[in-house]
Amino acid sequence: MSRLNDDLAYDNSKVNPAQTMGQQTKGLQSLRRAGQLWLKDNALIFFFTTLALLLKSILLLGLINNDNATSFNIYKALWSFSSPPPLVVFISLIVIVLSFAFLFQGRTRFWFLVICNFLFSLLFVADLMYYRGFSSFVSPYLLSQTTNLDNLSSSIVSMLRPIDLLFFLDLLVLVGIGLKFENFHVKANRNVYTLCLLFMLSVSYVYYQHVQMDLKGNGREMLFRVSWSPNQTMSDLSPLGYHAFDIYNYYENKQIEKPTLEENRAISTWFAQKQENLPANQYSGLFKGQNLIVIQVESLENFVINQKVNGQEITPNLNKLLANSFYFSNFYEQVYNGTSVDADLMTNTSVYPIRTGATFFRFPNNTYNSLPKLLHGVGYSTLAIHPDKGSYWNWVPALTSIGFEKTMDETHFNSDEKIGLGISDGSYFKQVAPIVVSEKQPFYNFIVTLTSHSPFDLPDQYRKLVLSENLNQTKLGGYFQSVNYTDQQIGNFLGTLDQSGVLDHSVVVIYGDHTGVHKYYNDEVKEVQPQENWWLDDSKRIPLIVYHKGMKGREIETTGGQIDTMPTVAYLMGINEASYKNTAFGRNLLNTQKNFAVLANKHYVGEAVNLKEQQEEIQGIDLADLIIRKNYFKEQGYK
Repeated sequence: MSRLNDDLAYDNSKVNPAQTMGQQTKGLQSLRRAGQLWLKDNALIFFFTTLALLLKSILLLGLINNDNATSFNIYKALWSFSSPPPLVVFISLIVIVLSFAFLFQGRTRFWFLVICNFLFSLLFVADLMYYRGFSSFVSPYLLSQTTNLDNLSSSIVSMLRPIDLLFFLDLLVLVGIGLKFENFHVKANRNVYTLCLLFMLSVSYVYYQHVQMDLKGNGREMLFRVSWSPNQTMSDLSPLGYHAFDIYNYYENKQIEKPTLEENRAISTWFAQKQENLPANQYSGLFKGQNLIVIQVESLENFVINQKVNGQEITPNLNKLLANSFYFSNFYEQVYNGTSVDADLMTNTSVYPIRTGATFFRFPNNTYNSLPKLLHGVGYSTLAIHPDKGSYWNWVPALTSIGFEKTMDETHFNSDEKIGLGISDGSYFKQVAPIVVSEKQPFYNFIVTLTSHSPFDLPDQYRKLVLSENLNQTKLGGYFQSVNYTDQQIGNFLGTLDQSGVLDHSVVVIYGDHTGVHKYYNDEVKEVQPQENWWLDDSKRIPLIVYHKGMKGREIETTGGQIDTMPTVAYLMGINEASYKNTAFGRNLLNTQKNFAVLANKHYVGEAVNLKEQQEEIQGIDLADLIIRKNYFKEQGYK
């Protein structure tokens, strides 16, 4: 024991307090020098930017997987991850880009990181805005669609939300530091070794994940979800990875190839299986030889039909038509990235739109077996009319290719009054009426409206509904006023046709191109107080009304969608079913035993005989995409 005490005393005698203090001071100095080195080399800013973009990626996922992308939900962000969470993939993809900062030195490296941060933040916000409106994300195809932005600035701005500012808060701090402390980043040296190390490690990890999770299966097929579930693809690949793969797909799909024998067989088998082969009923050829006037109404939803606000009918003229119409009350929108022009496409061809980009932009010259071609074949003249530019969504070349003999855009009209995106519906219908009246009969006129487009800022002089000040100032109130205005103009238009006698020999088809206030502002609709249950209907339903003067009205409750318009109308017009049964993805809603619709997100609405039939109907969306990409109908000899 005494020896142990001696040893301890000896050891303590060797410890010099001053020396210990000096060592601690040197340690602190070393740490300080290391910290200064990090600052000089901008490593701290590199890690900060990486972390910031990771958090912004998670923020984006928490928004897009929540209600209408307007509030953040951390559970929904993390719940969307595959298992295990692919955070290392997120970080690796960020580092692949940011690693190039080490090519630069001094102030240039700092500002390179700030600019990357800003551009990616801008991309994330653009994704959010586009997702709120179209349930998809920004695509390379949009770069070829810049002509659509001419009149859309107010609609685009209306997609912003206060929470979007979170994507730029860190940038305010960084820019402030960069401008105030000029010496903060002047001594960073170029470091190619660090660049190569970070780049190779990140690329290797992403490649490893791709091989393990995709090429070797593992049951997930992560990368290939971009074609049907962009939300899940973004959750698995990160926002940057999603866009990288989207760009890859864009260039991969630019080359149009002929369909293979296997693909031809799959398509023909699908059409054969969908046939119901029912005997003709009393609706077959009911309107044979009549003129056909189709009015596609901007953003018209079903929930306003036969509905009153403050005791006032929102659509009094459409409501009156129902007494002499087939009214399809369970009719769903099926538009995708092309929105309104997707409605043009489906109404006239009964083909689902493509899954990436807008069909009219990517494939404007495709061949279809269409309603205008079928009617032209039995002696009809055909005309398509829009109140906007022919380049808008590329609709003039696309509708010409679909089969319309003539098209008219805004250059054919006097733009004496503009509301929102173009000529007001009032001025438009006044100028369209004499064109329709002077047409050689029989004719098919396809007419598209515009004024009831978001953001529903109708001028005060046209707001005829008496609403509370609170409701009138909301998007919902603006929507009521806009739809009511368009309803009045449709009533005036049909009144003119009635006076001329044209309406006696015409069938009028009216439908919404897609939903409106719920599509773009559902979050705001939910907050309107006092609240009415009927205006919370976000079921994606739009009305389909087939009117003929003097006929007895009937509500058709069969569930259907926009691809069903063409075969239903063709049946009424007396077109032989054999001429379109192997090209129409839809079905005749007046002679069917099926009750369903497949929405653009592949959600099946209605009743299915069994799971196999449901899956086959959903498969139609992918087959339509294949048909359009490979111009299948042209290869089959259609002209």
